Amino acid sequence: MRKIISVVVPCYNESEALPKFMEELEKVVAGMNYVDFQVVLVNDGSKDNTLEVMKELAAGNSMVKYVSFSRNFGKEAAMYAGLAHADGDYVAIMDADLQDPPEFLEQMYEAVTKEGYDCAAARRVTRKGEPPIRSFFARMFYKLMGKMSKTEVVDGARDFRLMSRKVVDALLECKEYNRFSKGMFGWVGFKTKWIEYENVERVAGQTKWNFWSLFKYSIEGIVAFSTTPLVFASFIGLLFCMIAFIAVIFIVVRKFAFGDPVAGWASMTCIITFIGGLQLFFMGVFGQYLAKTYLEVKNRPIYIVAETDMEGKEGVRYGGRC
Repeated sequence: MRKIISVVVPCYNESEALPKFMEELEKVVAGMNYVDFQVVLVNDGSKDNTLEVMKELAAGNSMVKYVSFSRNFGKEAAMYAGLAHADGDYVAIMDADLQDPPEFLEQMYEAVTKEGYDCAAARRVTRKGEPPIRSFFARMFYKLMGKMSKTEVVDGARDFRLMSRKVVDALLECKEYNRFSKGMFGWVGFKTKWIEYENVERVAGQTKWNFWSLFKYSIEGIVAFSTTPLVFASFIGLLFCMIAFIAVIFIVVRKFAFGDPVAGWASMTCIITFIGGLQLFFMGVFGQYLAKTYLEVKNRPIYIVAETDMEGKEGVRYGGRC
């Protein structure tokens, strides 16, 4: 029986890139004529005519299916929805902008089927074409995650990967609302082959990731896969308690030895301001963890499907949480 590869493509305002992506993917499909393909296009509440383009592609090609959200839920939700709808024995995740070269699919498939790997994933070894400040902070984020988290997050790792069904099923068991897939890929484990390549420019359209959105995404990853900030906050709190205790002893000794001249109000004001700032900062750290817990206990669905041509799957219209 022929195996099926499902290709999940999350899309947000990708009407220009989608036709070009399908052209390149169909070349790969023609070369891999020993397997069948299914393409699951996920419309993440696009504001352009991405949905109309998806419908046209689905109407002209039986292997193409589409899922459209009721609003924008984010790329993480789109990837989860694509995995939930995919029927294949193997499932790939790819971006529509062709920064994930489709020609790697054959190499990935061989790694999973012939080389004993459960997953084959792509990672960029260069960030050519990115703004220098963005590249710098990206590298710092991966270094920070490596030190703070027990979950492996590989520097330069893309969401582009081909997974066996058991890996996909493991990811679908992770039903949290606040998702950080790069961490989840490492957390579920399994044997992964890394395929290195140089950065590729978008084929069309503009990137949806600005500095602020990437910063928020990095905070999501740190909070989701590390409690180190809480430990650090506790350590700093203990340190300042010890400093305060020593200061009290010093003040008492100075009082009895030298009296109590009125001096040092400026330095005292600076110290109070500094400690107050630290307290507010760590309250913010605690607040991040509390906010994520608050969102999780609501048990809201990860996504809501407005329309699709993939009917008949129980639980997939509402993210499997309701």
